[in-house]
Amino acid sequence: MRRVGIIAEFNPFHNGHEALLRKAKETGEVVCVMTGNFVQRGDLAVVDKRLRAKAALAGGADLVLELPVVYAMSTAQNFALGGVAALAAAGCDTLMFGSECADVEKLTAAAERLESDDYRQTLSELLASGLGFAAARDAAADLGDLLKGANDNLAIEYIAAAKRLGVSFQYIPFARKGVSHDEKAPNGQFASASFLREKLLAGDRAFCKAYMPGYSLDLIRENEIADIGRLERAILAVLRQKTKEEFARLPDISEGIENRIFSAIRVATSTKELYNTVKTKRYSFSRVRRLILSAFLGVDDRFFLKKPPYIRVLGMNDTGEPIVRDRAKNDLVPLLLRAGEAEALSPEAKQLLLWEAAASDLFALGTKTPKPCGDEYTAKIIKTE
Repeated sequence: MRRVGIIAEFNPFHNGHEALLRKAKETGEVVCVMTGNFVQRGDLAVVDKRLRAKAALAGGADLVLELPVVYAMSTAQNFALGGVAALAAAGCDTLMFGSECADVEKLTAAAERLESDDYRQTLSELLASGLGFAAARDAAADLGDLLKGANDNLAIEYIAAAKRLGVSFQYIPFARKGVSHDEKAPNGQFASASFLREKLLAGDRAFCKAYMPGYSLDLIRENEIADIGRLERAILAVLRQKTKEEFARLPDISEGIENRIFSAIRVATSTKELYNTVKTKRYSFSRVRRLILSAFLGVDDRFFLKKPPYIRVLGMNDTGEPIVRDRAKNDLVPLLLRAGEAEALSPEAKQLLLWEAAASDLFALGTKTPKPCGDEYTAKIIKTE
């Protein structure tokens, strides 16, 4: 039996995710690596990570691992590196991912192109000429429309990350069904996660019933829905106390963008104004939002493009439990059952735990009814049969 790995956000867990897990279940055991309470687009997850992990277990996952916040809220390259390292640590031999093209040969060739010295040199030259990053990347890669698909982009980075880490997988693309990424209208039984988040934030649960499994929607109560708008003044307050030097140490920062952030935060009276002021041709809104939230959490660049010091177990069933029991055999990245286990690891692991705890504590202020601190240390692993 194969062990299939999936990297996802499940934000929220919807019908498309359920279809993906069902397909993976046909192949073998299913391990999911899931982002925590802060997600890649530079936002709060719509609901707490443990509720989303419960939905994933109900939908077919055997083991759910957490992608640390510094990888979850990062570039596609760093996101992929953390996720692939986690799957390798869990002993996965297969990686399944959503894909617009569903062509492994094309995706593998693209990953090899993006890892080549020629690509890096061409990209550097195009960026130096003043071209924006997305346009420069497309031109340097010369891969046609392949990089335009959000899922294909991540798939390429997964393959490249596996090569950098020296691990091998069988790759199984899962053709994306129904709607494209961020689509603002449903198609059949599918709706995009971004559209469903909008509906949940607006209180329209009735709409979501057709596009989310009942067990997933039932986990989400009105008080559990998180809205980053509730943290707006807190974000501005924290950033107004930062120095240029602190902004300069943020992950994935370059071209003096720290100066733009420092100047913008002195005058911005809303996060929207801050994002619009900082954004440049080279920095997308998602990238700017990630930088702002990284500064809010106090995160720096020490883990950027490096393998994680540990991976946390969020939940498992009877099939997933033996995978965790075998964790001592893994020499790539430690799998942790309890927060306190990080204390016995490296100073880097202790620092990562502090950032994770901060992320959980600040997320707890984003729900309608604020919650106290400490969840990262007291919450128990989810176990199902």
